Amino acid sequence: MTQPVHVETHVPEEPTRPRDPRFRAMMVSGGLAVVLGAAAVLLPSPYVLETPGPTFNTIGEVNGQPLIHVEGRESFQPSGQLDLTTVFVNGGPNGPVNILDTFRAWVDPSANVLPEQLVYPEGTTSSDVKEQNAVAMTSSQESAIAAALAHEGIDFTEELSVAGLATDAAAEGILREGDILRTVDGQEVENITTLRSALDDAEGAPADLTIVRDGAPLDVSVTPKKSPEGDYQLGVMLASTFDFPFDVTIQLDNVGGPSAGTMFALGIIDTLTEGDLTGGRHFAGTGTIDSTGAVGPIGGIAQKLVGARSGGAEFFLAPAANCNEVVGHIPDGLTVVKVETLDEAVDAVETLGAGEDPAGLPAC
Repeated sequence: MTQPVHVETHVPEEPTRPRDPRFRAMMVSGGLAVVLGAAAVLLPSPYVLETPGPTFNTIGEVNGQPLIHVEGRESFQPSGQLDLTTVFVNGGPNGPVNILDTFRAWVDPSANVLPEQLVYPEGTTSSDVKEQNAVAMTSSQESAIAAALAHEGIDFTEELSVAGLATDAAAEGILREGDILRTVDGQEVENITTLRSALDDAEGAPADLTIVRDGAPLDVSVTPKKSPEGDYQLGVMLASTFDFPFDVTIQLDNVGGPSAGTMFALGIIDTLTEGDLTGGRHFAGTGTIDSTGAVGPIGGIAQKLVGARSGGAEFFLAPAANCNEVVGHIPDGLTVVKVETLDEAVDAVETLGAGEDPAGLPAC
């Protein structure tokens, strides 16, 4: 029998190679690159990001309380939805966003990325933004109440006062902040429309104004300047003070700005009138409003369209002046109607609420 043969083998060791001195440098520089890249991603970005925010039903409830409450006059609880729409705004004084957040927003079709300096003046603080939004919201609510009451034929009084003067204003040195406007060329100043009409009718002739300053009446004369748009202006910023015959309270926290005015006004009208303005349908919308019922443009409408549809809205009321931003941004399943006045908005809601074809209504 043959016995197995055991053979020992020996593999000689390879000589140890000296480590390349560049290896450590490469490892250090690679690590630094990773750290710097991560830091760059997390560094604040000089942009403001707008994304769709929540919606609120103006004829519904918030935290178990009616969003619109009327006291001192009969009111009703309508069905359906008249949603105001909102936009989340991040960046700038609202708190910094990083580069990664910005890249995500750039590739998100429902988001908008704006340079910070185009949105907020240099030095604007978070407190400034909150204060401005709160003032704008209060003014918007009061104008909405006035517009709704005017639509319903309910009397109230409005007082216009000077809130500030523009640079190189026609009224510079004549009118002061706090002056109350009583008459223009012998006509009572009931609201901004009567003032504008009187100035335009005079075609640039000196306007004789009766004002109240420090509690005393005073007569002054101002020669208006013609604006690039062709109308005549005093160059003053005006504030309205209203005296309503009953109380309308709008309960909504953590939402600021003037863009909910139109939907507030619709909600007030529906609350003051018996029956359902909406026919039980789901509407959303946006737009500033003044006491005469004029609907004005707002920002972030593309994000509001997305938010409205996500909230279940079938129809959206958009300010006519925003139509160029609406086109190409309408989500599937949402019908957009353009409006310039509160009367048009009410007509659109009544028409669609009755189940009529939206083709007969103005669109963007």
